[in-house]
Amino acid sequence: MAFPPRYEPVPTNDEEPLAHRRKPFGTKRLIIYILSFIALMYAAFSAARLARSRGFWMTCYGPRRNQSELARLPTHYTLPSGDKIPSVALGVWQAGRGEVGNAVKTALYAGYRHIDGAWIYGNEAEVGQALAESDVPRDQLWLTSKASCALLWNNYHAPEDIESVLDDSLSKLGTDYLDLYLIHWPVAFKKTGNNVLDEELTADPYPTWQKLEELVDKGKIRNIGISNFNIRRIENLTSNPLKYQPAVNQVELNFWNPQPELLKWSKENDLLLEAYSPLGSSTQVAKSLAVPEVKDIACKLGITPAQVLISWHVQRGTIVLPKSVTPVRVVENLHVFELPREDFDKLENAAASHPQKRVVNPSKGWKLPFDVFDGE
Repeated sequence: MAFPPRYEPVPTNDEEPLAHRRKPFGTKRLIIYILSFIALMYAAFSAARLARSRGFWMTCYGPRRNQSELARLPTHYTLPSGDKIPSVALGVWQAGRGEVGNAVKTALYAGYRHIDGAWIYGNEAEVGQALAESDVPRDQLWLTSKASCALLWNNYHAPEDIESVLDDSLSKLGTDYLDLYLIHWPVAFKKTGNNVLDEELTADPYPTWQKLEELVDKGKIRNIGISNFNIRRIENLTSNPLKYQPAVNQVELNFWNPQPELLKWSKENDLLLEAYSPLGSSTQVAKSLAVPEVKDIACKLGITPAQVLISWHVQRGTIVLPKSVTPVRVVENLHVFELPREDFDKLENAAASHPQKRVVNPSKGWKLPFDVFDGE
């Protein structure tokens, strides 16, 4: 019997539809299944390792303290001007466009009041938009900036160039003043050419500093500071008759590069340090969070390894600039606790027990005839 073309015969009990007939497993399909299983297991392992490194999953032994039992650390430091700078800031270095705005909004909602950025990061306009969309009054915010328009960059050390680039930063951030403005590096380049060293201005940054002092008097900047200056370079600057002393020196500080001598000298000379890359550079974060002493303290206190390290920085007497665009980490990084003295000392000793390893050093990349950190 012939069936119309649009129908197929209904199978009898001893027949199986063609679409349901079992195909031989085959070597090719077996390989695909094995590779898929391996990929799934690798992804699961990577996620677990990340969770463990961040402190979300740790095997802890012994009694653990409740966070409510831990003392809180100072939320602000007082600068020579009398202004109070928040001790923990959201750093937006390496935060990409399209994500930094949400990170800033999350931070402000969580309680951050200090945002540390820079023109050269390329995200000031997005930061400014996020600030404008928040309900936090300007007088409750602390905005730190550096380079070209946000952080005094090396080609803009000439006194006549500083105000115009500052104005550009102010426009992007949507404010008429900055709470803190920094000379990013103690190196000046000429505006013409590619990284042509301005030897005179590098040797003597006092003209640059005088212009910053003028902008303080104009009300465009409330406090001025430096970044990546070692002791010798600080003393070179402050040997001049300064109207305003540097309020802050922002430098690389972390477990691998704790700089105890600079910290001690700065405290003795009333210069506040700010720690960038406080968990280590992007290539060191996982290693930092996995340090045995850090994990032991985290287990004991019931906090995460990241909170241990950030708390350590504040307890050392420095401002700390953790960077993240992940909401849960942004919130986590704000909550710091006083480490028991024996735990603080244990971490301090562990950080000092290995050779210091600096990650951020552009001397070779800039083809300088010297190391910018020489004489430390």
